[in-house]
Amino acid sequence: MTTKETNEDFLFRVETSDFVAVDPEVAYAVFSDLPRSHQWSEECTGGEWVSGDPATVGAVFRGHNYRREDVVSWAPVVRGRWSTEAEVVEARSGRMFAWAMRDSLGRRQDSVWEFSVDPVEGGSVLTHRFRMGRPTEGIGKITSEMDAEERRRFFVEWGEKLESDMAATVARLKDVIENGN
Repeated sequence: MTTKETNEDFLFRVETSDFVAVDPEVAYAVFSDLPRSHQWSEECTGGEWVSGDPATVGAVFRGHNYRREDVVSWAPVVRGRWSTEAEVVEARSGRMFAWAMRDSLGRRQDSVWEFSVDPVEGGSVLTHRFRMGRPTEGIGKITSEMDAEERRRFFVEWGEKLESDMAATVARLKDVIENGN
């Protein structure tokens, strides 16, 4: 199930969930291992921890990414290969793992990705969330020369992309967690 919420406090707020037939600790061990994210992510092709103890609050992860040419093709988004840095902002074993994207100066941005698990009979509910409040450095660059209608169109289409990507990510992550793929 994917939900999208829009209000004045967030540019994007997307959530998607699915049942996984494992205990929360098992799921957490997988999704908190960010170097493996290429196994489930739509854009992340891998990466490495660059500072701090891996998967702990304050640790920094450099992700390597790839975006296809046809993604919101009319907008000036990054295409091909690029890297980002993110800082772990929450790490509660067996419960929740979240990271905030960093800008080019290494400052946390109001752009947070999260995985969480809740125990239920026979396994767990795996939830993937994303929220962006203030525009990130990248979103600011993308939209800086757009008029109001282009910005509106961009945010609608980018929101649809996020929903689709996150649903696909949860489906692949479920497979990796349950089947060890």
